[in-house]
Amino acid sequence: MRRHCSTIISTLLLLLAVSYPALASHIIGGEMTYKFLNSVAGGNNYRISLTIYEDCLHGSPEAINRDNPAYFVVYDEDSTRIYFDSAQYATSVKIPPNYDIACITNPPAMCVQTKTFNITFMLPRNHKKYTVAYQRCCRNGDVINILNADYTGATYFCEIPSDLTVPTNTSAVFNNFPPEIICVNTPLFYNNSATDVDGDSLSYMLCDSYDAPNGLDDNAVPDPPPYKSVAYKHPPYSYYNPLTGSPPLAIDPVSGIITATPLRMGRYLVTVCCSEWRHGVLINTIHREFQFVVTDCSKAVVADMPYFTNDPAIYKINCTNHNIDFVNTSKGGNTWLWDFGVAGIFTDTSSVFQPTYTYPDTGIYTVKLVANPGTPCADSIQKKVKIFPVFFTAFDDTGKHCPGTELSFIDQTVSTTGNINTWDWNFGDGDTALRQNPTHTYVNGGTYNVTLVAGNQKNCVDTTVHQIVVEIFKPNAGNDTIIVKGETIVLNATGGVEYEWTPPIYLSKFSQGNAEGYFPDTGVYHYTVKVRSAYGCIGIDSMDVWVVDQAAFFVPTGFSPNGDGLNDIFRPIAIGYRSINFFRVFNRYGEQVYFGQNIKEGWDGTYDHKQADMGTYYWHIGYIDRYGKEGNMRGDVTLVK
Repeated sequence: MRRHCSTIISTLLLLLAVSYPALASHIIGGEMTYKFLNSVAGGNNYRISLTIYEDCLHGSPEAINRDNPAYFVVYDEDSTRIYFDSAQYATSVKIPPNYDIACITNPPAMCVQTKTFNITFMLPRNHKKYTVAYQRCCRNGDVINILNADYTGATYFCEIPSDLTVPTNTSAVFNNFPPEIICVNTPLFYNNSATDVDGDSLSYMLCDSYDAPNGLDDNAVPDPPPYKSVAYKHPPYSYYNPLTGSPPLAIDPVSGIITATPLRMGRYLVTVCCSEWRHGVLINTIHREFQFVVTDCSKAVVADMPYFTNDPAIYKINCTNHNIDFVNTSKGGNTWLWDFGVAGIFTDTSSVFQPTYTYPDTGIYTVKLVANPGTPCADSIQKKVKIFPVFFTAFDDTGKHCPGTELSFIDQTVSTTGNINTWDWNFGDGDTALRQNPTHTYVNGGTYNVTLVAGNQKNCVDTTVHQIVVEIFKPNAGNDTIIVKGETIVLNATGGVEYEWTPPIYLSKFSQGNAEGYFPDTGVYHYTVKVRSAYGCIGIDSMDVWVVDQAAFFVPTGFSPNGDGLNDIFRPIAIGYRSINFFRVFNRYGEQVYFGQNIKEGWDGTYDHKQADMGTYYWHIGYIDRYGKEGNMRGDVTLVK
């Protein structure tokens, strides 16, 4: 009977909880770490520390009270439950706002408190990892970058590596509490770094937040991994883009410094992962989940400096010399203190608004700017500068600058502080390459701007542009020609400075562009000329000489002046005549529609600046033959469209 009553009561409590989900909306964030205590027979003792962040202003007091005790479960890698236990909180602390209310004109109402729970487990030695987990519902409902926040739970866990990975390990611990608020349109610079007592190397990245599937059941056993990620409002939000900013929120993977300039007010869920590396091997990752409240806080003094790199945390990279000109974009300040970050000296400071500093050596330096130092409303910002001279980009090319000829481009970039590892070529004709020493062939002659952007391991980047002139080389043997037997013709090759005609039959001066030919017999003679330019470009072209037995006119019977480039001009061809006196064309009404004295120009099919009608037209040519006798020839031609 007791069991039956307990079941009914549990069911009623569950229904009440589901009916009033807002009562449980209070979780802001959390993190779980562990510490190796000692080894005992059969295993190792570990103290697990869970810290949860609660909304003590808008969160349900009843839900906050139900956070105590916290329920922990330990699973092995096969999802076998090893322990299920609870712990009362050891400490409860209200986090200070991390800003001076006197320096903000409209401070928002905020209250964040932490509860920290400690519990010790003896974990048997195992060749597989252990997972310690805690789950709770629900998150505060005004988070704007995830869906249904007040119905979304939270899972916090840590993973203790197997004894095959490392015999013992203590997880890293984050150093500072996250700030409660950050200001819209104001640069954020927050140190979210951690400390590792084992001396392991640490790296940082933005990562997923995890949901809890157990609803509002306070005493439910946390599920084994894997855990389900929260549902982000995508686009635009995701774990790697958790808030609206320009530059967007980012974390330095080495220092753990978070930077951003938020552009939209609201409450945003953010999670940072800190990974431990021992001898180059990843051994553990801890998660910290928190919320940034972005508000129009109207800070009276804002320290700021821009950045001239792709990374907002890096002010400038100087790969030319040791000098840095600093730009100050702070607001509301009157006095300044710059610390240029040179270790071991105290003279690397300045009170100038925008100073210039010469660094003593290559390296990476952290520069700090304080606006209104020594006053209650002082503000500061830090960025890095990198000094890595000397780096400059250069290149040369070899080969003939001729169309269709391969050119070799040779990188001559100089880098004294890091290996060159990127090359981005643009040849100016739409083609590119990423190799150090590429080759390229230009199809056409012309002037091309060749660009090389090179970079090295220190993130130095330089650009150089060379102008490449490829000869506009057009070897031309001249037009095909018709002559009368027994006449002499002068060929007219162009495009170069040296010529060679083949075959040399019936030709004299065949090593010149204007070779002369005398043809005693009729026939068609095909000639090829090899042309060499002043740049050494070599090309060939050919032409035909038609030799006929007597003088003749070759007159088309029709033409089509429609602009397609084919038969657009009515142009008779005269062979063996001394000169042409006139060339006339008449329409069927006897009106002269064309007159010329050079039949090579021809009639384009227009009359009185308009397109002539289709139909039959009559032509009349007056000539003087090769013996000086005048003559006439007549005929008709059809104009079609």
